[in-house]
Amino acid sequence: MPGVISRLYRGDINIDFVGKRKIWYGLSAFLLVFSIVGLIVNNGLNLGVEFRGGSVFDFARTPTSSVESVRATMSDAGVHQIIVQEAGTANWRVTTESLSTAQVSEVQQAVATEYGIAKNQVSSQVIGATWGGEVSEKAVIGLIVFMVAIMLYLTIAFEWQMALAAIVALVHDLVITAGVYAWSGFEVTPATMLGFLTILGYSLYDAVVVFDMIKEVTGKLGTSAKMTYTQAANNALSHTLIRSLNTSLVAILPVAAILFIGTTLLGAGTLKDLSLALFVGMLVGTYSSICVATPILVSLKEREPQWQALARRVAQREASEAKQSTSKTTAKAKTEPVGAAKAKPKK
Repeated sequence: MPGVISRLYRGDINIDFVGKRKIWYGLSAFLLVFSIVGLIVNNGLNLGVEFRGGSVFDFARTPTSSVESVRATMSDAGVHQIIVQEAGTANWRVTTESLSTAQVSEVQQAVATEYGIAKNQVSSQVIGATWGGEVSEKAVIGLIVFMVAIMLYLTIAFEWQMALAAIVALVHDLVITAGVYAWSGFEVTPATMLGFLTILGYSLYDAVVVFDMIKEVTGKLGTSAKMTYTQAANNALSHTLIRSLNTSLVAILPVAAILFIGTTLLGAGTLKDLSLALFVGMLVGTYSSICVATPILVSLKEREPQWQALARRVAQREASEAKQSTSKTTAKAKTEPVGAAKAKPKK
């Protein structure tokens, strides 16, 4: 195993990522369908109160309080849409539909009476959906501007095929991350939106590192080259594989710590919303830069006459070399004696 790892670091092992593109396309298609089904079945994403509007109540936990009892208390006070969550290690956070001032006062009094706390210790906040709508609108505008800017940059710095492959990989990452949110039921908050925008930059960075190496390797290919564009792209991936995996591992470890340790032991709800988007996005982004963006790039480049002609010349050269090798083997077999002559017995 150490020998294999060291060979990977040196780029001595060539893994045929592009040749297995049908496997990657099939896996990505499954993940995309799974994500889209999750969005349909769960009626889209579980938008937080910041986006759909509502009332939020915060109050301290007591020995007699539980999720069920809090929900029952709210229901008895005339509330219909009730979401009870743990806020940190000592408080309850209850989200409801938008309530009037009188209804908010009734809920506060009901909670204070039920759990023996002062009414002013039950904090309330009414949030309108307008603010969330403005955030969503600005996020969509930012996403569109980001996509256009990336297309222009990659087209100028590299080529349009790389720009298109990178954008497809970005959309791929966003849809799958959204699907994970839909199936998990996690709330989509402003922190989640921040996480979504962050993974765009991370996914793009990984793709640009791979594309830069591919451009360097394929730039040396000429009419007398001994490898095709596909083989050169695979060679470039082999040289960047460990770098991509190391970068992803270093980035994912602290995010995983926040997601699995911070939210479980510390109850960091806001960090949970952000860390899930980052965790899923980084995993999918690493996969897509290698197994989605690069195969798409190669598929586009293989249609160009220049690389088609090179592929034919390489195939002819390999066929000729194979034929010569076969001829030499046959000639060598003919010159070798079939068997040693038997010695005549002495009289």
